[in-house]
Amino acid sequence: MDHPAIHVPADRKSQDIEKSAGIDVSSTSTSAENVSGPVAPIPVPPKLSKWNQRIESLSGLEARGITRVLPEERHEASLLGYIQMALLWFSANVSANNLAVGMLGPLLFNLGFLDSAMCSVFGILVGSSATAYMSIWGAQSGNRTMVVARYFMGYWPAKLTTFLNMILMVGYGTIDCIIGGQILSAVSGGGMSIVVGIVIVALISWLVAVFGMAIFHVYERWAWIPQLMVLFILVGSAGPSFDSSLQSIGDSGAVTAGRLSFFSLQLSVPVSWAAASSDFYVYYPETTKSWKCFAMTLTGLSLSFCFVNLLGIGLGSGVATNAVWEEANHVSAGALIVAGFDGLKGFGSFCGVIVALGVISNNIPGTYASALGCQVLGRYGKMVPRYLWVCVIVLVYFICAIAGREHLYTIFQNFLALMGYWVMIFVSIVLEEHVIFRRGVGFDWTAWEDKKRLPLGIAALTAFLVGWAGAIIGMAQTWYIGPVGEKVGGVGADIGTWLGIAFALILFPPLRYLELKKFGR
Repeated sequence: MDHPAIHVPADRKSQDIEKSAGIDVSSTSTSAENVSGPVAPIPVPPKLSKWNQRIESLSGLEARGITRVLPEERHEASLLGYIQMALLWFSANVSANNLAVGMLGPLLFNLGFLDSAMCSVFGILVGSSATAYMSIWGAQSGNRTMVVARYFMGYWPAKLTTFLNMILMVGYGTIDCIIGGQILSAVSGGGMSIVVGIVIVALISWLVAVFGMAIFHVYERWAWIPQLMVLFILVGSAGPSFDSSLQSIGDSGAVTAGRLSFFSLQLSVPVSWAAASSDFYVYYPETTKSWKCFAMTLTGLSLSFCFVNLLGIGLGSGVATNAVWEEANHVSAGALIVAGFDGLKGFGSFCGVIVALGVISNNIPGTYASALGCQVLGRYGKMVPRYLWVCVIVLVYFICAIAGREHLYTIFQNFLALMGYWVMIFVSIVLEEHVIFRRGVGFDWTAWEDKKRLPLGIAALTAFLVGWAGAIIGMAQTWYIGPVGEKVGGVGADIGTWLGIAFALILFPPLRYLELKKFGR
């Protein structure tokens, strides 16, 4: 989110800043900060450059790519700016896709209402804390998250985390489109296919993401209000059918395994933003307090995720005792959400449409981050303007959504947990580098594109890959159960996240010490 709403997006100064560093198609930086070894620029045909400049001159279109936002280009801090931090995350995550994740506690892991709620809340707090920690680097550095990753992972290994983050964001785009399509189809009584709903969600997401964060900030600042209203209406409409007395099913080992797996899944959802969270604060001044970034990000994430997931758990708990909900659940998760509005007749259908369109708020920042990731991958990617990468990203997750529209729960169960592994390993490495090796030393943020001044990343890459190995032996997915994961609870549980973190935390410090001793960076 390139343009924090400290001032209104129509502000002339804001628009000029967004345009100023947008011509990345032929140079790597607009400043002189890379003089000791910048990446060589790629010449662009004059005609293409002319067309690009004409498009980027459109009013409201964000032109800036991954170029660092210099201190003199930042906005002044204000109370509204800090409030916007929390609002941004709250608005982006009060959405139907997160509502559907909550349903998985009772419906997939056979957990009772209380077990599901406890696992959800504590998992969300842990995952949100990791994302809030990663958000502090945007204001400090003026760099996007995956550019900041170069300071922790090294210039070349950071491309791996960038690619994984792109897969993650495309995956969420796929889920958002499917959920939105399911709800719109259910509202129409099946008269409109899920495919048409997917087209609608993808098209609106593309339109806003192409123009960038100036328009998105306006959208995000207000989109949470109708979402919150209709979700409270859903509480009133569906609440009487929630079964708060629902008990977990299975012996003690099976229940323990279900709790651990659902806890890890709930952690994986908010932590998935960690590899993009700094993107949205690059226009805040360098003097922005890290604890304020952390606190406001944590507030927005935890409040939104807890609210919608607890609501989803309530819907899932009522399936066993409500025949209408059980029938709807056999159709899709979106149909179950719409069934919660059944008693409201036509107004309930209207509320369902609002809920469906709410996934757009969740979809746009991920689309934006993915497009920036394409530029971080290398100079050939950087020469392609951000708005063109947005078009590619939207097309990819649109095709994936069409192909996977009948397998949403499987995507949730496997994809989210699988992506959570690498993000938590990455955050663990960042934390250790920050606390152990950079305390009192700091970072030279002007070296963001200079390979000679960035770490080699040998230690980080090794710890990352070994952490992945730990995650593999501890994972428990439908298509693979690791040798350690299968022993938990007698039926298998997903402990891949925790083994991955442990392996990385233990291995990184000694390797990094040796790397610094040998190479000095």
